[in-house]
Amino acid sequence: MWQGVFAEITPGLLSTEADIARAEAELGFALPASYRAFARECGAGRIGGQLRIATPVPVPSADIVTRAHVVAHSVAVAIDSLSENPLTRDEPHRFTIEGDADAALMERAAFFGETSGGSFLFWDVTPGAEEYEIWALDADLETIHFGGTDLLALVRGLQGAEILHILGGADAPLPSLFEGDDEAALARIALEAPAGELEA
Repeated sequence: MWQGVFAEITPGLLSTEADIARAEAELGFALPASYRAFARECGAGRIGGQLRIATPVPVPSADIVTRAHVVAHSVAVAIDSLSENPLTRDEPHRFTIEGDADAALMERAAFFGETSGGSFLFWDVTPGAEEYEIWALDADLETIHFGGTDLLALVRGLQGAEILHILGGADAPLPSLFEGDDEAALARIALEAPAGELEA
């Protein structure tokens, strides 16, 4: 599936069926089919040098379960800190959501990707669905853009003009390449990154 999406693929640490089953059990929902294929065929690494998709891997700092919780917690803390700012504390935080998504979108959000520009990708987890819609939360923590109906659609959009709608301030489409990270590289990235963060 993914060979047709990237002109160049250097696989990273691949997810096994056991890794995927563990992640699903810990997250509490089934992982989407397009993402499962990505985790098995591409593995851990970066898309176009700018987008890191967290996958089920035995490196805790890079694992989808850890990253989903860390990003959700970081976003919540950042939003809560706005209530302490004298300029914003009297205004409730509001998300500006592109399209016709309902207001409860962020309550169903499960984060799985981060860009070098500070945007966060998340699924709109809908029980029983084979795929979940993908959305991008801008670095401003207010603006949310529709990313695609599945991971395949998202990546193809990021490789074309749709990137302007998905990531807002992006300069150009992402290159059609995937650069994988093996277990040693993931451990090294975790050591080099600031506390609580994994470099995108």
